Amino acid sequence: MTKQFPIRYSDGELTVDGVSVRSLAEKVDTPFFLYSQAAILGQIRRWKMALGGLPARVFYAVKANDNLHLLRLFAASGFGADIVSGGELFLARKAGIPGKDILFAGVGKKEVEMEMALREQILAFNVESPAEFYRLNQLGKRLGVKVPVHFRVNPDIDPKSHPYISTGLKKNKFGMDPGTVLNLYRQSRGMSFVEAHGVHVHIGSQITSLEPFRLCGQWVRQFVQEIRRQGGIVQSVDVGGGLGVDYHGVLPWPPPEREMENVVTPEDYIEEIVSHLRDLNVQLFFEPGRALIANSGILVTRVEYVKRTGSRTFLIVDAGMNDLIRPCLYQAYHRILPVVDPERSEREIVDIVGPVCESSDFLALERPFPVVQEGEILAVFSAGAYASVLGSNYNGRLRPAEYLISDGQVRLIRRAETHEDLLRRYEGIKF
Repeated sequence: MTKQFPIRYSDGELTVDGVSVRSLAEKVDTPFFLYSQAAILGQIRRWKMALGGLPARVFYAVKANDNLHLLRLFAASGFGADIVSGGELFLARKAGIPGKDILFAGVGKKEVEMEMALREQILAFNVESPAEFYRLNQLGKRLGVKVPVHFRVNPDIDPKSHPYISTGLKKNKFGMDPGTVLNLYRQSRGMSFVEAHGVHVHIGSQITSLEPFRLCGQWVRQFVQEIRRQGGIVQSVDVGGGLGVDYHGVLPWPPPEREMENVVTPEDYIEEIVSHLRDLNVQLFFEPGRALIANSGILVTRVEYVKRTGSRTFLIVDAGMNDLIRPCLYQAYHRILPVVDPERSEREIVDIVGPVCESSDFLALERPFPVVQEGEILAVFSAGAYASVLGSNYNGRLRPAEYLISDGQVRLIRRAETHEDLLRRYEGIKF
């Protein structure tokens, strides 16, 4: 019998690791984020098993969710961190991830961030431009250290995902063209303060087909061979992340509202990448974020008002685009259900909208939905990644609390903001 997912309905009521979401919502303020430790650890084990004895390592993409308590779960598992800023470096180190297990990506690294990373002795910088490469060389000279780098190459491969999260096309700001990388590789052999360890590639996010990964694996294989033909040394290949998750069929019951996405499993993804790179005698670096944590969390929100006009029915909830911006930003789908009795027979077409004064403030549009009453609690699924981390105080709204359930116990892992928190950055400034 298949083991049941920790976030599931039991006797018509949503539970997380056996804890009733409805009961929790009666005790604490909504909205709030709720994570399952069992679900996160389950994904960690799954990736470890899929990698088996391969010469490969996992670096969790901190941008997916930077909650310090969740980062500590990845640190305890032996996973490294893929970071894109000095702030993420700070959080990763506070979570207990050693500098030697950290990779620094991103197109706009400031010199102060580079210096911070070098003092923490990180594993490598994923270099995005010639200008960054030369700055790192000068910084290495000033500090008297040799800077380890991977060159991020842009293979011009379409990931077939949303254009805002496509990162491997010529028109994208990320990475460098192959000719530029080959030239920098040649230059690096004559430089004293940088050391080229390998290449980095990342073609996009929320990729739900094997084909882009297949093309990427084939392309990278040929490119590594070309680097070596020109005398370059490639010790490691960072294949990035991008593995998508199923936003439609998260739960085994009730059945999804529409056909499940054809997502790729971690096992198939790793096998595809390894099949092209196995015999290159390199260490592989994987950087999953969403795939590790998205379906391990939910956003819990309350229906404040049911508003029926002549043409629309609006469920106005207390969570908005400042809590979960993905629907507004990417037109992204999140499954949403009442936490109690989701299979009620009476249904209607609704817009689920938030309290923010923007017409783009919605969680779902024209969604077939059970008829609900004011005060009912809803769960927005797949809110573990790119949800709380993209939160804001727009409209003076306060960012909500975050809870983690472990072994049936609920633990506050980030408190809700107060109105006084809106004044914190003004402290010490005279008006």
